[in-house]
Amino acid sequence: MKQAFWKEAVVYQIYPRSFKDSNGDGIGDIPGIVSKLDYLQELGVDVIWLSPVYRSPNDDNGYDISDYRNIHEEFGTLVDWEALTDGLHKRGMKLVMDLVVNHTSDEHAWFEASRETKDSPYREYYYWREGKDGQEPNNWTSVFSGSAWEYDEKTDAYFLHLFSKKQPDLNWESPKVRREVYEMMRWWLEKGVDGFRMDVINFISKTPELPSVGEDRYAWGGEHFMNGPKLMDYLLEMKREVLDHYEVMTVGEMPGVNADQAVEITDEEHGALNMVFQFEHVDIGSGPGGKFDLKPWTLHELRGILHKWQIGLADKGWNSLYLNNHDQPRMVSRFGDAGEYRVLSAKMLATLLHTLKGTPYIYQGEELGMTNVSFERIDQYKDIETLNMYREATELHGKDPADVLRSIHVKGRDNARTPMQWDASAHGGFTTGSPWLEVNPNYTDINAELALQDTNSIFYYYKELIRLRKQHPIMVYGAYKLYLENDDHVYAYSRSWQGKEWAIVLNFARHEVPFSCPDHWQGRSFTRMTGNYADLQVSKMQDCSLRPFEALVLELDS
Repeated sequence: MKQAFWKEAVVYQIYPRSFKDSNGDGIGDIPGIVSKLDYLQELGVDVIWLSPVYRSPNDDNGYDISDYRNIHEEFGTLVDWEALTDGLHKRGMKLVMDLVVNHTSDEHAWFEASRETKDSPYREYYYWREGKDGQEPNNWTSVFSGSAWEYDEKTDAYFLHLFSKKQPDLNWESPKVRREVYEMMRWWLEKGVDGFRMDVINFISKTPELPSVGEDRYAWGGEHFMNGPKLMDYLLEMKREVLDHYEVMTVGEMPGVNADQAVEITDEEHGALNMVFQFEHVDIGSGPGGKFDLKPWTLHELRGILHKWQIGLADKGWNSLYLNNHDQPRMVSRFGDAGEYRVLSAKMLATLLHTLKGTPYIYQGEELGMTNVSFERIDQYKDIETLNMYREATELHGKDPADVLRSIHVKGRDNARTPMQWDASAHGGFTTGSPWLEVNPNYTDINAELALQDTNSIFYYYKELIRLRKQHPIMVYGAYKLYLENDDHVYAYSRSWQGKEWAIVLNFARHEVPFSCPDHWQGRSFTRMTGNYADLQVSKMQDCSLRPFEALVLELDS
């Protein structure tokens, strides 16, 4: 297996709106990020992934882009962006930008030109279709609820939007569209970008006929736009035309992708991208009614999915490792314990994240153990998906608002978007003004200033894991093997590399559990590499009990 910087790197995702505000307008910005580069260097991360900062009307918090070659004024200017890039590069860090090319904003110049007349040269840039029998061209629903089609009076036609109606889908069948995208990518790469995280990139190829699905008035049409017929053609063309000419890191966000498809996409010899983001593991705990339909999850489910991907991409391709991001609830609230065992469970989950095979992605605040927020009123939330779901659930389906809010407290995207908690001053030190989204009230107890003063904090545990990764190639390139695959509470596995073997043992329970030491490990002595308790209860590998959320990383003697 080839060595590469993007395999060895640890990535830190910044959601700019919520990271640090420099001018008191309540919105995080690029100068705010620049002011915290020393903090990121202290943590030890290698790559910053910046969520969108392009010009945008902000219908979907920047994922609706109206100008790909400009910075949104709320975030700063291109000069500010250049200062950020220079600051990162001087500190030995790289910058990965979001590439959002499944759709644009409806305020993008291409779309505005396309809706002027039916014979506009830009008409082919989007999916314009006539209605059928006084209804939409097909029955697809959008990701954000409601029809995926919007009627436009000016030309008496509908346009496709798989997301918000202000996010019309680009038509990748058009060679002109593809040329525009590749030109824009080259422009950013020439300016110093080190790679791209590609937003819902597996949606860019649609079944050409855009057929309806089933008999319902509205239905999910994902089979016709997720991993579509020409996806690999487009990605390989992008690689040929753009990516092969630069040293870049690429990761494709791909809802619904499976391990076999991911191998094809990320295969080093014949694939197109370095990694994909898959969603199977973060989709657990959802009932048949979708992500807000809550049901309990088990370690069997989580371990089974992670194991499947570890094995599936073991020899070809590469995994991306994450437990939360700007679209997911906080991982300590989701997979750990945000109460009594917050610190221990956050460290245990961090151990999982950094000791599986793949590239770890840290989401801002994760290194502090930031938690979900439980706002009491729906008007305190800002996320379009959350607000649409609440309105549909309470008004159309008559659900109890309190029950709907409980689901939002668990799964809503604003859990991840509350401002970064820097210190115990007003608004967590995020802004001197009124924050665009309220800060989690627990900022007085959970913040970066406190973390940096406490040598046992989650922050320093992350720093230690990142340091270990840099010192020990086994964490990057070591083969993975699962043990105790039927245990209800313990996830145990090994990593092996050039004659060395590490044992990783993780207790996912809030209570002590028995550890049945695998035969292969039994009786062996070890060196402790790290763990989330200060002491060890045993001096060699043997049956024992594990404490609540205990995490052990041990180098076994041969």
